[in-house]
Amino acid sequence: ILKLTAVAVAALLSIAATDAPHPDWTSQIAVSPSGSHVVGNPAAEVKLAEYISYTCPHCAHFHEEADGALRMVYIPQGKVSVEVRHLVRDPVDLTAAMLVNCGDKAQFFQLHNAFLRSQDQWLERMGRATAGQKQRWTSGPMAQRLRAIASDFGFYDIAEQRGISRGDANRCLADDALGKKLVGQTQAAITAGVQGTPSFM
Repeated sequence: ILKLTAVAVAALLSIAATDAPHPDWTSQIAVSPSGSHVVGNPAAEVKLAEYISYTCPHCAHFHEEADGALRMVYIPQGKVSVEVRHLVRDPVDLTAAMLVNCGDKAQFFQLHNAFLRSQDQWLERMGRATAGQKQRWTSGPMAQRLRAIASDFGFYDIAEQRGISRGDANRCLADDALGKKLVGQTQAAITAGVQGTPSFM
C-alpha cells in the first residue's frame, strides 16, 4: 500500500508513456466481484487501485491534480488501468458512494468525477449544519438517514445532472445489497492495511 502525491503517481506511471498511437480505453469499464469499478485496458501493464473516500479533501485534491493525466495520457494508451475502491468513513461518504454506484456502470466515473470536483461546495454545508439536520443524519431507518443527507448536501441535484432521477436515487439509497458491497470494500481495505485515503496499490 502506498500513500502518494499526484507527482509521485505521475512518476510511477511514466514507465507507461509512449508516443505510439493506441485505441482509446477510457470507455472500457468493468466491475470487479467486490463491486469496485475499473477503467482501462484489462491487460494493462500497470494496474493502479485507488482507495477513496468522498469526504476526504486529499482525495479531491489528488483527483484534481492527476485525473487529467490519467484520462488523457495513460489510460487511453492501454498500458494503465485505474480501479476505484471505496473506504467509507462516515454517513455522508456512504451517501455519496451509494449514489456514485447508482445506475449503469458506464455512469460510474461521471458521477465519481462530479462528486469529487464539487466536494468543496457540498462539504462546506457540513460545518454549518443545524442540530436538527445532524439528528436526521443519525437517527431512524438507514434509507431515511441517507435521503436526509442527500437532500441537505445537494446530492440529488448532482445525480440528476448525470441522468439519475430522484426516484432512482432513492431506490439506490435503499439498496441493502449495494450498502453491503461498500462495507465489504471498506473492510477489505482495512484488512489490506490501508490507514488513510487516498492510498494506492
